[in-house]
Amino acid sequence: MPIQPLPLSDPNWWDHFKQLLDENNEWPAPYLFKFIVPKAGIEELKSVLEGHDIDIKASTKGNYLSLTTRIRVESSEDVVAVYRSVGVVEGLIAL
Repeated sequence: MPIQPLPLSDPNWWDHFKQLLDENNEWPAPYLFKFIVPKAGIEELKSVLEGHDIDIKASTKGNYLSLTTRIRVESSEDVVAVYRSVGVVEGLIAL
């Protein structure tokens, strides 16, 4: 199954995602974000997430890096804002 990019331009998808977040979380709350990025994109991703504690692990061959961070957010809008901001990183996979 091919990996799908974040649907940044589909407002219906984001509305549904926010609804699911609100149904399954109480705000404010820490939210766990996980991303996979080609090694060349890690600095750009780190700059988007600057100021937050992040954990980075390399893939077996070192071509990709996984990045995990827990960010305290006030609402589902904040979660969506993070995903939209990292969506500009080329090759990013959000988990």
